[in-house]
Parts: sequence; structure tokens; C-alpha cells
Amino acid sequence: MTKASKPKKARKSAGSVDRSVVLVGMMGSGKSTIGRRLALRLGLSFVDADAEIERAAGQTIPEIFNGHGEEEFRRGEERVIERLLDGEPTVIATGGGAFVNDRTRRRIKDKGISIWLRAEIPVLLERVKRNNARPLLKNGDPEAILRKLADERYRYYEQADIVVDSSTGPHREVVDAIVEKLHADEQTPEGKGPSRKAAIE
Repeated sequence: MTKASKPKKARKSAGSVDRSVVLVGMMGSGKSTIGRRLALRLGLSFVDADAEIERAAGQTIPEIFNGHGEEEFRRGEERVIERLLDGEPTVIATGGGAFVNDRTRRRIKDKGISIWLRAEIPVLLERVKRNNARPLLKNGDPEAILRKLADERYRYYEQADIVVDSSTGPHREVVDAIVEKLHADEQTPEGKGPSRKAAIE
């Protein structure tokens, strides 16, 4: 099988997607890891928005936070996600605060399919302990910070088109759940909207 034929096979087995699939949620929810697996299933490219921000800025995210502050980082994040949404359909993993931004959230909902990877705080805490490059966790108790961020952000995440739980189980199960819910939407006459959300939660 040639390299060019692999995406076609993936699309046939997982179903076609005519817009970008955008993963949102807290740090540690598995957006990048699950996003890569989901992209393979859907026959799409995968893009990590944080990596794109670093490429555009020529700096790491901690360097951006330390040198320019969170506000400047969010402006760059907004521009990068807007550019990605204007391109070909892809699977995009966003940073934890991206969907909180009103303009970014509207663009994602207008041009993409948003998926909240929902995870319990203990699961998030265990995962973020493996990564020391989380600027928002540098000053204080990580668990307390995660709970505070959850209190602030969940009301925005709840506006996502699809909600899927990300637990300690195999990533394959999360990808299966996402693909199943994407297919359910294809069978819904109204497409994206309240009827869809009621059917999948």
C-alpha cells in the first residue's frame, strides 16, 4: 500500500469530516495524545496549537509567559487558532485556556467541531506531574490551581459540541467514543446544535 492511499483507508473506516475537529479541555486531559490517534483514525493531519504558537513566536511557551505575560500569549494563541481553522480540515489540540477566549470559542464553533475531553482532577493531577513545563502550575499547589482553573473554565468547556470523558483507560477507548459521536452527528438531520448535544451527553 502506498503512503498516499493510507488516508483514504482511514476515511473509509472512520467516516469523513468536512471541518476541523478541535479538542478542548484542561491541561492533562490528553488532547495531544488522543488528538494524534484521532487524526490517524479520521485520515486527517494533526496540529498541536501550542507547538504552532512556539514556532510562530520562536520561543517556548514558558519563555513567552515569562517574557511577555499571559495576555500576550493569549493574543498569539488566538491568531494561530484562527489561521488553523481557515485551513484544510484537521485535528487540532488546543491549550487549556483557548476555549475560554470568547473570540476563539466563537471561531471554533463556527468553523470546527469542538470536543471537550473531560477528566477528573485526580487524573489531571497525575498526568501534569509528568510535565514540568506548565507555566500556570509554577506558583502554588498544583491541585489547588487545577481546581481553581476548573471552576473558572468548565462553564466554557460545557459549550463544546461533544463531551467525552478522558479517564485512566486506554486512549483507544476515548478515540472510539469520539468517532462514534461524530458518526451520530452525521445521522442527525440538524447537524450541530442543541438536538445533537442532548443526544450525546
